[in-house]
Amino acid sequence: MYKYLLAATLSCTALGSCETLQQVAQQYTIPTEAEAAEGIRQALDKGIDRGVTLLHAKDGFFGNSAYKLLLPPEAQRVESTLRQLGMGSMVDRAILQINRAAEEAVVQARPIFGQALRNMSIADAIGILRGGQNSATNFFREKTSAQLVAAFSPIIKNTLTQLNATKYYDELVSIYNGFPTTKQKLNPDLGAYVTDKAVTALFDQVAQEEANIRTNVAARTTDVLRKVFGYAAR
Repeated sequence: MYKYLLAATLSCTALGSCETLQQVAQQYTIPTEAEAAEGIRQALDKGIDRGVTLLHAKDGFFGNSAYKLLLPPEAQRVESTLRQLGMGSMVDRAILQINRAAEEAVVQARPIFGQALRNMSIADAIGILRGGQNSATNFFREKTSAQLVAAFSPIIKNTLTQLNATKYYDELVSIYNGFPTTKQKLNPDLGAYVTDKAVTALFDQVAQEEANIRTNVAARTTDVLRKVFGYAAR
C-alpha cells in the first residue's frame, strides 16, 4: 500500500495538486463499518434515484428499447394475425397504454426502497461490500420484491383501467377468442404482467448503477463512495 501512496505523493508534488493523493489514499484506507454502511446506502440511493427518474419519465418504458413492454407472451403469438386483419392501430394503442401504466407505477418504489435503506444494518452493508458484483442489487431484490409487487399491482391495475389499456387489450383478446378457428383461448393477467416487467426494469437500473460505482472511479462522487468502493475494488 505504501508504494502506491508514495507514487501518489510524488505525483502530487510534480503536479502541484493533492487531489490524486487524496483519492489514492481513500482507495487504500480501510473504511470503518459505519463508513461502509454509509457508502452502500449512498450507492443504492443513487441507483434508486436514477432508475426511478428514468423509468417514471414519459417514454421511460415506451421509448426505451431495453424496457418497452410488448403484449404479454401469450398474446404476442396472435399479434401478427390481428394486424393482418386491420387491427394494428388497436394493438399499438394497447401497447402504448401498457407502457404508460408501468411508467406511472414505478415512482412508488421510492418510499419502499427508502425504508429498506433505513432498515439496513451495518452487518448487511459489510456483507454487500464483500459480496459479488450484484450483491447490493440482490439485497434490495430480497428485501423489497414482495413490497414492490404489492404496491405496484393496484396502481398498475387502476392506471390500466384509467388509460383504457385494459379495455383495448380485452377487445383484442375478445376478438381473437371469437375467431371460429381459435382453439386455445387467451386470458393472461395483464396487470401481473405489467407489474412484473416494471419491477424487473427497476432492479436492472439499480444493478447498472451498482456496477458503475464498483468499476468507474468517476461515478464515486463523494468521499465515502471513493473510500468504500476504492477499498472494495483492491
